[in-house]
Amino acid sequence: MRYIILLLALAGVVVSSLALHIHYATGTEPCDINAKWDCGIVNHSSFSEVAHIPVAAIGIAGYLLLALLALGRQRIPLLVAALLALGFAIHLSLIEKNVLEVWCLYCAISQAIIVLIALLSIAWLAWAQFSKRRKTA
Repeated sequence: MRYIILLLALAGVVVSSLALHIHYATGTEPCDINAKWDCGIVNHSSFSEVAHIPVAAIGIAGYLLLALLALGRQRIPLLVAALLALGFAIHLSLIEKNVLEVWCLYCAISQAIIVLIALLSIAWLAWAQFSKRRKTA
């Protein structure tokens, strides 16, 4: 399970890196699809930074942390970090939906990745607890 989470986290690093590139880019981007799907609008908005740190850079750091926790078999810290990341991702998605009214393709992919990591973290912890109880019974 940890290797699946690791691979997903590395995919998250790639997607966040693409979003970070757009954050600093000035030209038309490949994810400028139409009026409702434009990564440039999202990544250049005032919501694309937290304390002057690009959200995409926070994503890269977060995915690296998730990868390290998975590799270290730190199931409970992994689950906590994944749920916090999921909450932050949902917050950002609500901003895209309700404030910007534009979606970022890279953000949507990242949202799917963090949902999968959170679900797998729950399953991994539950399986570990189940296996532990079964061995002591």
